[in-house]
Amino acid sequence: MEKRLINYQTMLKVTEAITATRDPEEICLVTVESMKTALEVKGCALFLVNRRSEELELAAAFGLSRNYLNKGPVSAIKSIAATFRDGPVAIAEVADDPRIQYPAEARKEGIASILSVPMIIHGNAIGALRIYTATPAEFTIDDVTFAQAIAQLAALAIDSSRLRLGLKNSIEILKTMRDPKKMPTGMAAATARA
Repeated sequence: MEKRLINYQTMLKVTEAITATRDPEEICLVTVESMKTALEVKGCALFLVNRRSEELELAAAFGLSRNYLNKGPVSAIKSIAATFRDGPVAIAEVADDPRIQYPAEARKEGIASILSVPMIIHGNAIGALRIYTATPAEFTIDDVTFAQAIAQLAALAIDSSRLRLGLKNSIEILKTMRDPKKMPTGMAAATARA
C-alpha cells in the first residue's frame, strides 16, 4: 500500500511540475528524478527519438554516471527496439540479453535490469523512458503501468511545450514582419511596396 501511495504522490508531483513549467528540459528532469525516487531504483533516463539519425538522444537522466551516459550513440533500432513496436519491455538480466546495445557498459555501471516504456504522441513514438535497477528485478504490472502513465504524461507535456514554443516563435516572426523597423534592410522596403 505504501508503494501505491508513493506512486500517486509522484504522479501528482510530475503533473504539478508539468503544469507549472513550459520548459521541455525541466519536464524531462522532473520526470526522471520522480521515477527514480518513486520506484527506489538505481536510475532513470528519458530519451527522445531523432528521426533523421534514428538515434535516441538523452533528454535527462538521474542516478546514472556521466561515463555510462556518454557510452556512445543509442540506436532506436538496436537498443531495446521492441519498445517502439510492442510497448513496454522488461529485461530481468542485462548481462546476457541481446536486446541491450551496450551490455559491458551496463554491467560496469552496475545495472542488472531495465524497464523500457515508449512515449507515444498521436500514434508516433517520440521517445522512451527507461528505468534501471542495481539488482535483478521482476517488474510488477503496477510498476509497468505506473511507468507507462508517467511516460505518456511526460510525452504529452513535452509535445505541448514544443508546440507552445513553436507558436511563440511564429508569433514573434509575424510581429517582426508587421513592424518595418524590426525587419532586415531590404525586406522592409519590399513589404512596404507590397
